[in-house]
Amino acid sequence: MARLLQAPPKFLPTEWDIANKMQCASTESQKSRSERTIAESRRLLDEIEKSTQKTQSDVNKKIEQRQEEIKFWRQELDNKLEQIVHETEVLLTFKTRLEKSLESCKEPLVIAQKCLLNRQRRAGIDLVHDEVEQELVKEAEVLQGVIALLGRTLEQTNEQIRLNRSTKYNLEMDLKDKFTALMIDDYCASLTNNTPDIRYADNAVKTEGNFVSPEDWIDFSNINVEKADKQRNNSLALRALIDSILSQTVNDMRKQCEMVNVAFRNRVMEVKDAKHKLETLLAMVMNETASQEKNIAALRKAIADKEGPVKVAQTRLEARNHRPNVELCYDTVQYRLISEVQEITKNIQRQVEVMKEGKICGIDYWVNVTSQSNIRSQLFSLKGWELLFP
Repeated sequence: MARLLQAPPKFLPTEWDIANKMQCASTESQKSRSERTIAESRRLLDEIEKSTQKTQSDVNKKIEQRQEEIKFWRQELDNKLEQIVHETEVLLTFKTRLEKSLESCKEPLVIAQKCLLNRQRRAGIDLVHDEVEQELVKEAEVLQGVIALLGRTLEQTNEQIRLNRSTKYNLEMDLKDKFTALMIDDYCASLTNNTPDIRYADNAVKTEGNFVSPEDWIDFSNINVEKADKQRNNSLALRALIDSILSQTVNDMRKQCEMVNVAFRNRVMEVKDAKHKLETLLAMVMNETASQEKNIAALRKAIADKEGPVKVAQTRLEARNHRPNVELCYDTVQYRLISEVQEITKNIQRQVEVMKEGKICGIDYWVNVTSQSNIRSQLFSLKGWELLFP
């Protein structure tokens, strides 16, 4: 208890003086240190400010460069998109031409096949494998080949249109992405230190995940451009091929059609000539038949006219055979009567033979007439040809 009430110790004046001097020295040291810190801080602030401004300026330039790159590739992609769209539209018109050409080939093929089928109905010797039939068969083969070629070309065109549309889709998606990226970079370029909506973002500097390198970014768009050029060139080549095929097939079909028409005209001329000759022969046969019928009638009349002389001669002979005794003489009259009967009988026999020969000729003529009539009826079936090939 006594110690608690004890007075604090007192220092000597020298100790107080030393303490004050030490305090002053410490204060001066702290002041110098503070001044150095302030100077260093100001230098650091100026350096950081300049570095920040320089970095931000560099970032702004990089953003501007990036915007220019995106605009360049957007222009490239847009040009390729316009070209591939135009080429696809043109190719669609060529597809329509192919479809119409393919459809127009079917009717001539049906006509050629019908002609071949109708010509099978020719009768007898007229069912001949002539030049017309050969050209019709060739025409059908040409048309079938053209239809097959146009069908394959149409399939190739459809495939090229699909490839063009696929390329168009890739270009549109790339353009869409670049439009979005350009909008984002435009927004970033518009930001300043005083923009109201700037804020802190967590994990903003993270570069993992779906990020690609600038080389990959350029290669991606470059590949799309190259694919667009390739498909466009393929489309141009296909259009040239289609033009060539259509021109060649049209020429082939026209040439073959003309050959068929020429063969038909020549055949019709041949048949007309044969028909004319057969009609002349028919008229001659008819005239000859009529003459033979008149000749047979004249022979019959001549034979009938000989009945009187024969009866007279035979009656005379029969009467003279009744002469009495020595009067039954083989005299000149008797000899001449016998000779007369024999002569008339022989002449009648000759006329009968001639009449038989005339009848045979008449039968042959009628056979010819019947045959020529059949041929004539067949020739009249060519009226349709005559209308087509006057």
